[in-house]
Amino acid sequence: MSKTAIVIGATGLVGTELVNQLTSDDDFIVIKLFVRKVTPFNHPKIEEYIFDFNAMHLSAELIIGDVVFCCLGTTIKTAGSKESFSKIDFSYVFNFAQLAKRNGVHSFALVSSLGANANSSNFYLKVKGELETNLTRLKFKNLIIVRPSMLLGNRTEFRLGELIGKKIMSLLSFIFIGKLKKYKGIEANKVAKAMRILSKNELKEVAIFENDRLLEIGG
Repeated sequence: MSKTAIVIGATGLVGTELVNQLTSDDDFIVIKLFVRKVTPFNHPKIEEYIFDFNAMHLSAELIIGDVVFCCLGTTIKTAGSKESFSKIDFSYVFNFAQLAKRNGVHSFALVSSLGANANSSNFYLKVKGELETNLTRLKFKNLIIVRPSMLLGNRTEFRLGELIGKKIMSLLSFIFIGKLKKYKGIEANKVAKAMRILSKNELKEVAIFENDRLLEIGG
């Protein structure tokens, strides 16, 4: 099973872990990274493309492979506004997915969020839910949606709220059992591992994996 992986959001918390894992996975022989600027990644499998997400149609012919791993995402605070957040987390992802589907890519794996819901009153979760809904309409052979809880790991980007949340998660980790397991913080490398494993399976057209399942698969 020799596959070509396409990764967007490669320099984020999950994306970094995923790329490092893919380089050691013999089932993937080519790893295409679509990035805004040169990255520190250095491996014979990696093909890096400097990509303009505002004009991606100009480089659409490069989006050729077996599976897209989408780890692209930001926060409203980092993006600067709800509009900018929506542009990155919805428009960039959906437009890229459309081009991938048009080019014959049959699988798409998305890092979404626990609580994603197109009808949510929370703007962040609403955008995530709307993205899931619209990706479903593209009819990929396999659409894998993972919904992690709070991501654990070392970011290059400082997020105070997330840091506080991680401390709380650590102190109260003993309560996240049974039905509460879906809310337990999860290490980015486990999310990446779960995505990588799931991408190799023949799943139903749309397969959604909540946080508790990701902890099991990526454990």
